[in-house]
Amino acid sequence: MIDVQLYRYNPECDDVPYMQSVTLPEAFRGRMVLDALEYLRKLDPTLAYRRSCREGVCGSDGMNINGKNWLACIKPVAEAIVKSSLLVIRPLPGMPVIRDLVVDQTLFFEQYKKVQPWLITHDQNPPIERLQSPEDRAKLDGLYECILCGCCTSQCPSWWWNPQQYLGPAALLQSLRFILDSRDQARIERLSNLQDPFSVFRCRSIGNCSWVCPKGLNPMGAIGMLRRELMRDAI
Repeated sequence: MIDVQLYRYNPECDDVPYMQSVTLPEAFRGRMVLDALEYLRKLDPTLAYRRSCREGVCGSDGMNINGKNWLACIKPVAEAIVKSSLLVIRPLPGMPVIRDLVVDQTLFFEQYKKVQPWLITHDQNPPIERLQSPEDRAKLDGLYECILCGCCTSQCPSWWWNPQQYLGPAALLQSLRFILDSRDQARIERLSNLQDPFSVFRCRSIGNCSWVCPKGLNPMGAIGMLRRELMRDAI
């Protein structure tokens, strides 16, 4: 059997959160963590967590598994417990817990909205789609693939300390994605909105964001590039 520690908290009946000890059949060692949660929820229908596509695309089942943020649907149980026979599952850190493994991501998406994650244009719409050269399109690789699971931002100490002011890795990666997009015409406005001590410069290059990204992206590298863009425009 596989020992599991589950974070549990129902504000309607629990005064404080607690860790629940449960077990999994040994067969789940070769399954995904989400499969384990599905099994445990059949035993206890009160267990709450988010899930949708189970393909690592929707980003809804981000959670902390043995101390590291992952997507439960693409994290094998065997990998999670490679250094221990114990599987510990907690909600994403740094975000208010609504219930069990479900966190409130309101602030996360508010910070994302601040970077205006859409194309901004000032001229007349072209008769066809806005075209882009293969070279310009390649500049967006490693940026557009973000699925907004929140794993990077919720494991960022700089965001824990200044969540209302520091935009966080996910939002900043998306900010760079539109600043580098050749079809966007709001580069000056986008950069000017980041010219304060907190929005970008609270990053301390700890690297947790890149360490946990389930899509293999490099938010810390994107933040460094964003800083260079800010400095270049300031010269």
